[in-house]
Amino acid sequence: MRLTAVRNRKLTTTLVVASSLVALASCSDSSEDASPPKSSRTQTAKSPSPSATADSEDAEVIAAYKSSWAAQSEAYKKASSDGTDLRKNTTLRALADIESDLSAMRKAGQVTTGRPAIDPKITKVSEGDITKATVSDCVDTTNWTLIDKASKKKVPLPSQRLAKYVSTATLEKWGTKWMVTQLTAQNQAC
Repeated sequence: MRLTAVRNRKLTTTLVVASSLVALASCSDSSEDASPPKSSRTQTAKSPSPSATADSEDAEVIAAYKSSWAAQSEAYKKASSDGTDLRKNTTLRALADIESDLSAMRKAGQVTTGRPAIDPKITKVSEGDITKATVSDCVDTTNWTLIDKASKKKVPLPSQRLAKYVSTATLEKWGTKWMVTQLTAQNQAC
């Protein structure tokens, strides 16, 4: 009985970490996904169209974030990253936490159903040798359910866990591609 409680806590932590990661392209039917929020950034006068460039880059950051979340959601459905696009927009550093979660899920014989809902917004863009973006998100795990793979029954989770929580992600522009490099789940409701 005690082992089950520990396992459930580990899995809850796993889902929280996983939920804080990145990008679920089809998780929201909201029209906000079509026009991501504007970021505050300093543009130089050399840029022919600073607004168009910033808008395009913001869209690329959000798309990379959502792509990473979509792949992560697929991995959690089967407790394995095999056959997913996780490596497409998620670096090995960020992927390590996901793989740890997936390993714990496999050992516990658990998978997820449904999808988390996300609402990402770019909060910061830093220009430099490597351009970085910070994304803040409200991850809603209400319809993302942990189940026992064999019995298909819902796994009970601690009542004090946050079903909706703030998550942040750091992305870096590697060449022409944005990559999720770090994901952090906050112990804060949204």
